[in-house]
Amino acid sequence: MLLNEETVMTSPHTAVAVTHEPPAIPGFNRALLALCALNFFMADVQAGIGPFLGVFLQRHGWQTGPIGTVMTVGGIAGMLATIPAGALIDHTTKKRLLVIVAALCTISASLLLLSSQAVPVVTVSQLATALAGAGMGPLMAAITLGIVRQKGFNTQIGRNQAWNHAGNMAGAGLSGWLGWQFGLSAIFFLEVAFGLFAISAVLLIPEKSIDHKAARGLDDKPVHDEGTAEGLRSFLRHKPLLILASCLCFFHLGNAAMLPLYGMAVVSAGKGNPAMFTAMTVMVAQAVMIVVSLLAIRFVRDRGYWIVLLISFAALSLRGLIAGSFIQHWGVWPVQILDGIGAGLQSVAVPGLVARLLNGTGRINIGQGIVMTAQGIGASLSPALGGWLAEDLGYTVAFYTLGCFAIVSLGLWIGSASILRSADQVSA
Repeated sequence: MLLNEETVMTSPHTAVAVTHEPPAIPGFNRALLALCALNFFMADVQAGIGPFLGVFLQRHGWQTGPIGTVMTVGGIAGMLATIPAGALIDHTTKKRLLVIVAALCTISASLLLLSSQAVPVVTVSQLATALAGAGMGPLMAAITLGIVRQKGFNTQIGRNQAWNHAGNMAGAGLSGWLGWQFGLSAIFFLEVAFGLFAISAVLLIPEKSIDHKAARGLDDKPVHDEGTAEGLRSFLRHKPLLILASCLCFFHLGNAAMLPLYGMAVVSAGKGNPAMFTAMTVMVAQAVMIVVSLLAIRFVRDRGYWIVLLISFAALSLRGLIAGSFIQHWGVWPVQILDGIGAGLQSVAVPGLVARLLNGTGRINIGQGIVMTAQGIGASLSPALGGWLAEDLGYTVAFYTLGCFAIVSLGLWIGSASILRSADQVSA
């Protein structure tokens, strides 16, 4: 049974201890184990066919420009859906059902791609994948917050991300092996299997273990404030959140296209097997992300969010420089290690910082959606920009240009250090 409001009002010290101690919630261990399994299997579901899409379509006669464009269409759709998805997640008590719907969307998208590579079919499949992905970030954050509350959120989100990256790594490894043994089409069946496992995992999370009031950031509100939430206009005055969103927009404008583009660059130069090399690019990054996600928990606690995100932004500029200079099979190691550092730190620091900044507003998941929308703006434009740059000016120019966007993120982040460090202190 979840902690009731009377206990919060009459015995605050006891309530805090009970709220944040795992043994106090029946089914807590089962819920967290199922949550870890969900993050493992949803990794493949959330990304869809991901970096394999480029080489798959390339093998079916597509050029880099149209490939980037169709990815951008999906990215824009996901971007537009993210804030409404966050609002829905704040409001609904059917969070597990939304996870199932997202998994079914991605399964359907994989089957569509397998059936036809015509432009309309590929576009629809990308739209379905994007819409599913739009809700998964806020959903995972909300379910986690609903189970462990604010006090345990940073630690658990780090564990979630470690399992998520492990799922990505396992999925990429299996995809590479299946693609090598049976052709790229086999990867789609693996995607379907992961989707079905994700559905099974979310059903193992007991519904009563999720406090839906805590999941939207209202667990610390008194009884008479129950259900109250700040208006959406308040986000326009929230400078730390807006700065964070802007920096992430520029980061993903440079970062999102780099992985699929690097895979296409090496494969088109005849320096790697399409399935195995693409799998390696993913596996290297995800292996680093597992370690970085776990280390980020302590790093955030000891040094704060500002320095953690500063390091993540700096990693991209170096990544672009190396990718443009060394289009070689061995180049996957430094390029993807840097991706693992940047993305691994952000996967823990970003949702944790948003949850702390918006605690008590009742709008945490809309806030997550706003940040993800900013990420989506950059990520949706990145494939088209990178794809056309590569086609017209070559891969080297494309990588250098994409890496330069990190400098914008760094400049804005450093220039706003006083505001962000103040927010860091408030959220600590």
